[in-house]
Amino acid sequence: MESRRYPTDLSDDEWRCISPHLPGPAGRGRPRLHGLRAILNAVFYVLKSGCPWRLLPKDFPPWKTVYDWFRKWRIDGTWEYLNAGLRERLRSRVGRDPSPSAGIVDSQSAKTTGVGGEQRGYDGGKKVRGRKRHLLVDTEGLVLKAKVHSAKVPDQDGIGLLLLEHARDRLPRLSHLWVDAGYRGRGKEWAERALGLSVEVVHRSPKPTPEKVLFAWAREWHKEGRSVDLDELMPRRGFELLPRRWVVERTFAWICHNRRMSKDYERLCATGEAFVYAAMTRLMVRRLVRA
Repeated sequence: MESRRYPTDLSDDEWRCISPHLPGPAGRGRPRLHGLRAILNAVFYVLKSGCPWRLLPKDFPPWKTVYDWFRKWRIDGTWEYLNAGLRERLRSRVGRDPSPSAGIVDSQSAKTTGVGGEQRGYDGGKKVRGRKRHLLVDTEGLVLKAKVHSAKVPDQDGIGLLLLEHARDRLPRLSHLWVDAGYRGRGKEWAERALGLSVEVVHRSPKPTPEKVLFAWAREWHKEGRSVDLDELMPRRGFELLPRRWVVERTFAWICHNRRMSKDYERLCATGEAFVYAAMTRLMVRRLVRA
């Protein structure tokens, strides 16, 4: 039994839940000096605390060893497969089909830092210079696919980057998508034509009429002898809960609870994608154990 030194460490039950989804030993080469549980604990510490690899506490394996494992799993797709395996188990646990038939797509623009790297740009709509995190989630908010690219790529083109690779092979039952108004036009048409999906655009409520105009209307109606209830005329204020859209927004909030995801600190877009899968892996394994 391994004691927990940090809140991000895997408990014994969590380790028993996640270990079957990790790749086994290669059967050749030198034996491992550090267990995979210690490697995962170190990755989850970096993810949650936001510290650089080189500043890992001495309680963990050497940072180069941890980073080499993280990089290896990023390249061979282990993080994505780990996310998929735990997602299917969690969906089955709540009585859903392991393979979803519907999903929600949205993007989040994240600022980058001065470390440099590939694919950086300016999102004129959000006024953010950096990268976009594009997510496809199921109706429970669990990540099906993540793609990180330049913030200058509009959502209409970003949906193609998100869904083009293995979308039909890994998600055979996927048939319906909910998207926001940013995907109207060629983005929606591409998903329907290339992938055969039905795409529903969720719109916000129309922009409210200015109060000055409403008061002018009320005065004219009052002159005509019509009763007017100003409370009914006044536009609604505050947050508007959009159908299905809130699910993916909540997923972005889950991911950004980790300080490493508060900005995009990575040189490679693939590293940002791996951290998205790692964040969801930590969340899902906690839920599986609690369930």
